[in-house]
Amino acid sequence: MSLLTNVMHHSLDEGYAEATARRKADGSAGMPRTVKAKLGLAAGLVLAALVVTLGAAEARVAAPVLAKEREELIDRIDAETSAADTLESQVDRLRDDVSERQRKALEKHGGDQGELVALLSGATAVQGPGVKLVIDDARESDQGGGGPRETTGFADTGRVRDRDLQRVVNGLWQSGAEAIAINGQRLTALSAIRAAGDAILVDNRPLVPPYTVLAVGNGKRLSTAFQGSADGLYLQALKDTFSIRTSISVQDQVRLPAAPSLIVRTAEPKAADTGSGAADTGKGTS
Repeated sequence: MSLLTNVMHHSLDEGYAEATARRKADGSAGMPRTVKAKLGLAAGLVLAALVVTLGAAEARVAAPVLAKEREELIDRIDAETSAADTLESQVDRLRDDVSERQRKALEKHGGDQGELVALLSGATAVQGPGVKLVIDDARESDQGGGGPRETTGFADTGRVRDRDLQRVVNGLWQSGAEAIAINGQRLTALSAIRAAGDAILVDNRPLVPPYTVLAVGNGKRLSTAFQGSADGLYLQALKDTFSIRTSISVQDQVRLPAAPSLIVRTAEPKAADTGSGAADTGKGTS
């Protein structure tokens, strides 16, 4: 308390008080008294006022120019955004048109089995009984832990890898699934499940966990066959060892969309060999 009282009663340092008293004694305190000193002070004030005035004038002149440039930049951004949206809409329409033509080609060249070919190729949407398999990262997947699952692309063992989904999908196919989709992405015979950094791509489309795998087939038989397969046991080992969350349930009805893009390929029988060549020239290989 004594320190606070001293600060309150002696807020001005004694050295400053003594310096002020000396200036008063020799007459140097207060406004300048000589004409030269007064002229210098006046010149300094005029210069300061001139600098402030010029700065304000320049800011006032530059403000409309900056505002105009900002408006022009905003207009350019809006125009480019609109153009990008238009191009994206055109790409979507063309993609839909190509997909529709591909589906028709599959149905046309499939003959009497056109519907089956379209179904197996993923060209048409499908619905029916099946199973729902949900796979998610461990709750504390950021803790890491090393081990054989650790790779440069995934820093911890609690993350679902692309190879995990590959094994799950292959196991479902082997167990009798007729059609499969992951997070709404329909799989075909040419589908690829790959990793890009920490992301999992299905046909170059990034997916985010949880990964919901829908498979059409005989629900109970498909579920039992998958859980008893090597890939089903592999998934159970991930759950027991790395706390990866999984659940599988039989569904009375699941709906799978058509594949967004298909590659249509046709084959023609090769012409029979006429026998000319080595046999005619008497040359051959032994």
